[in-house]
Amino acid sequence: MAKVLTKRSENYAQWYNDLVIKADLAENSVVRGCMIIKPYGYSIWEKIQSELDRMFKATGHSNAYFPLFIPKSFFSKEAEHVEGFAKECAVVTHYRLKKDADGKGLIVDENAKLEEELIIRPTSETIIWSTYKKWIQSYRDLPLLINQWANVVRWEMRTRLFLRTSEFLWQEGHTAHATKEEAIEETEKIVNLYADFVENYMGVPVIKGLKSENEKFAGAINTYAIETLMQDGKALQAGTSHFLGQNFARAFDVKFTDKNGKQDLVWATSWGVSSRLIGALIMAHSDDNGLILPPNLAPIQVVIVPIYKGNSELDKISNTAEKIRKTLTEKGISVKYDNRDTQKPGWKFAEYELKGVPVRIAIGPRDIANGTVEIARRDTLTKEVIKQENIAEHIADLLVDIQTSIFNRARSFRDKNTCKVDTYEDFKKILNEKGGFLLAHWDGTSETEQKISKETKATIRCIPLDGKIEKGKCIYTGKPSNQRVVFAKAY
Repeated sequence: MAKVLTKRSENYAQWYNDLVIKADLAENSVVRGCMIIKPYGYSIWEKIQSELDRMFKATGHSNAYFPLFIPKSFFSKEAEHVEGFAKECAVVTHYRLKKDADGKGLIVDENAKLEEELIIRPTSETIIWSTYKKWIQSYRDLPLLINQWANVVRWEMRTRLFLRTSEFLWQEGHTAHATKEEAIEETEKIVNLYADFVENYMGVPVIKGLKSENEKFAGAINTYAIETLMQDGKALQAGTSHFLGQNFARAFDVKFTDKNGKQDLVWATSWGVSSRLIGALIMAHSDDNGLILPPNLAPIQVVIVPIYKGNSELDKISNTAEKIRKTLTEKGISVKYDNRDTQKPGWKFAEYELKGVPVRIAIGPRDIANGTVEIARRDTLTKEVIKQENIAEHIADLLVDIQTSIFNRARSFRDKNTCKVDTYEDFKKILNEKGGFLLAHWDGTSETEQKISKETKATIRCIPLDGKIEKGKCIYTGKPSNQRVVFAKAY
């Protein structure tokens, strides 16, 4: 087939774009900076959404939905928050169009100007906390554990499909608590939940940590994050969980009466992951032949392809294939039987390899005679012929093995590309030669972080939660440091 990808070694960015488009995941919209997520790409998002939604509800959270439009005045109530998002906001100023003087086109009706301009949601803290003021009066109303699945708009000048677009899909949790301790516990619970999901479903190893002051969420006291490493040596932030303190409760006057009749401000968190997780999935695992999807998130886990000449052979093969499909489906495995006569088997093999289907089963006349099937693994591109008996158990075990193998391969890559650095010269040399995660001492100041970033394009990805206390000297200033932090170039 003609869907050839640029090799990763030649041009990693072009390989990524080729793969997103040729695997039918997404395409650019006529609206600059926006994307159209195609059915196959959206089916991956649905798998991500389904698993995360289950995990949220299992920890006591409920879904709700809040408006897309936010009054501009809401943003000015939390100074740090508005400063963080001001340059990305899309603003609605009018509510009507009218015909132009020639009557052939449309122009904005200046008589239909809004009394107050509306911001198209870049994040929902402000609109949600203005609502929580009505919902929360007493300690009996707490904790309030709300999540919403939504789209957001952050106006981007330089975009890349899934990784950075002006509009994207995400979930955002917003919780309210009676005490600081409960809010911090919630923040940590969610970052651990995200890490669990990314490692055990996406098959991507993470580093959990705190963001520096420069990198934390606008309006947060602390931001917890999970950081992942892509195959080109760049980091990708895969999820964040923010301890907001009482900042938004203070801005919107959200108070509650405690058990002793005393009024206090509510403690808050917010947290989210977005459709950029699909970008992480692609870049962490895939190869020059196409996608490699972990079975736990693959929309199609197994595809069955018949190899035949004539309808009589196809009928016999289809009878066996349908029995196998039914057996696998009953075991909870998603299966597609592709008996289209519009494409040859070789074309189908290449197509499903490109789309990252974990397991392919081929059945031909000889397999019918021998009671066998040929099984191909997408992750290793290896094949084996097995008996049809106990095929469901074999495939189930194989999918578990593939999931484990994909994670182990990504972890091995991450570990090989993580190194301790003690001098600024070594820091710059390794960063330029191969990238990766660089563990280095830092003096804790924003000024030093900004200078390193300006000179090298590397940022502090996080301060690891499991990092060892270790005396050292900042690689840039030589000042004392008690712990190494994770530097990397990032998406």
